Amino acid sequence: MSNVTVTTWSLEQTTPTDLLPAITPAGDVRIVRAEVPSPEFSRFLYASVGGDIRWTDRLGWSYERWQELLDKSGVETWVAYDRGTPAGYVELGPQDDGVVEIAYFGLIPAFRGRRIGGHLLSYGVARAWDLAERLPERAGTKRVWLHTCSEDGEHALDNYLRRGFRLFDTEVTERSEVAAPGPWPGARAV
Repeated sequence: MSNVTVTTWSLEQTTPTDLLPAITPAGDVRIVRAEVPSPEFSRFLYASVGGDIRWTDRLGWSYERWQELLDKSGVETWVAYDRGTPAGYVELGPQDDGVVEIAYFGLIPAFRGRRIGGHLLSYGVARAWDLAERLPERAGTKRVWLHTCSEDGEHALDNYLRRGFRLFDTEVTERSEVAAPGPWPGARAV
């Protein structure tokens, strides 16, 4: 395989007032927290959202490793549903000293381009800012951050910037090209 140049952008918000919410999309779109830790459901979301954009780092994880992640205090998965069907998710990854990472965020390909992503991101970032309200033992959130790369969706970086995130680092690397695995072996992108 050949090498590919990948640009990774790191972005942050440092106050809840940085968040610039998107408008709510038309139709029956709901966002619900997956309160019962489920490795099966989390892997489904990860593979379905990231299958066409080369999310591969968690594909080899065991059931136990998924469960360990989901059992960590403060890890939350918020799922967008369009008329009852999972459309995408945002995973919050709490860190020390009031920092929360938007660890994963995205939509299943069939739901992209319908204004669900901006709404889901807005909702997820707001939940990162109010995480301590659900976890009294946790210090209040002081910073929400994430990274995205040139292999993510073509509108990803722009969506983050429109939600009020500011760029704080850019890294350009070369890596071996990886085939997009799809949500399951042999699947084709929409």
